[in-house]
Amino acid sequence: MRVVTTAQPLDVQPTPLALLLLGRESDPKSERGVECPGDLPSPSDPDLVARARAAKEKLGDKVFILGHHYQRDEVIEFADVTGDSFKLARDAAAKPEAEYIVFCGVHFMAESADILTSDAQKVVLPDLAAGCSMADMATAEQVAECWDVLTEAGIAGATVPVSYMNSSADIKAFTGKHGGTICTSSNAKKALDWAFEQGEKVLFLPDQHLGRNTAVRDMGMSLDDCVVYNPHKPNGGLTAEELRGAKMILWRGHCSVHGRFSLDSVNDVRERIPGVNVLVHPECKHEVVAAADYVGSTEYIIKALEAAPAGSKWAIGTELNLVKRLANRFAAEDKEVVFLDKTVCFCSTMNRIDLPHLVWTLESLAEGNLVNQIRVDKETEGFAKLALERMLALP
Repeated sequence: MRVVTTAQPLDVQPTPLALLLLGRESDPKSERGVECPGDLPSPSDPDLVARARAAKEKLGDKVFILGHHYQRDEVIEFADVTGDSFKLARDAAAKPEAEYIVFCGVHFMAESADILTSDAQKVVLPDLAAGCSMADMATAEQVAECWDVLTEAGIAGATVPVSYMNSSADIKAFTGKHGGTICTSSNAKKALDWAFEQGEKVLFLPDQHLGRNTAVRDMGMSLDDCVVYNPHKPNGGLTAEELRGAKMILWRGHCSVHGRFSLDSVNDVRERIPGVNVLVHPECKHEVVAAADYVGSTEYIIKALEAAPAGSKWAIGTELNLVKRLANRFAAEDKEVVFLDKTVCFCSTMNRIDLPHLVWTLESLAEGNLVNQIRVDKETEGFAKLALERMLALP
């Protein structure tokens, strides 16, 4: 046995992120949130469904519940509307009579709802710890430092920021302040077309895969036109020459769910299920998107299955709650729907919104206690709304 010793003890200082993950520090600006106050009903409480119905009935038109497609069935059951993040935020804005908007999703989605709704409405997130790992991958400080790097390289003036809807209010505000726009997975090409009419380059935040797939697959760019800016490296890990030569400067962020799908997943499901149609979300890696038969947003995935012929077979590369729900829905139409990967992969932060949290939220509101309100400050809201309005104005 070989023993390795050191003459002096290693001077290893844990990073702030490491301390946060170890539970020894907190970050009030992080979308990871904090513990919710109050006592939650037990998950095994047999009366949860009845209690949720009673509280919702007591609140009446004062409450409007939004359910993202990736939520659990037990939560979706009580949603007044379902959809993707931007659709739900717009649905909330179209319901001005509702005093409380209960957003069953994650933090950045509730922020968007607060930005788009009136001051009289109060947006509530049942669990403040329901964040988004992708949104967490780009902080305001990191993006400001990136802009300084682009300025030093002499290209900031020619660069237009385009931020994915899956970003914090701070990042949306940065985008609006610097002449950029927001995009969804459905209109990313339109947003990029607009951006390239305004400038020569795009800084795409925070999902590198959606940016790369849209640029290469939909707009005919090459992979060489794209560089990845890593906020954890000096100058993003890029030289000034690399930045000047790029058309797409992609932020090093990704979705923890969609990033798990691999080319092996696609090859394996084709071998297991002859004739299967592979349908994936554009947040997947480029090699997965290139190997798929169809690529599109959550809404696109749902509509594709609705239009699919009976007897067809589909492997879906998106969050498992939605895939399971679609499989159950279309089984009666003799459509086989399976999850693309063998590994079970829920969105862990979406799943933090469960029935106990929803019951606690609704009962608290019914008793006149406002809990877990999500508020975006006025300056941030103003610039973020500007970026959102630019998106809404896209042809």
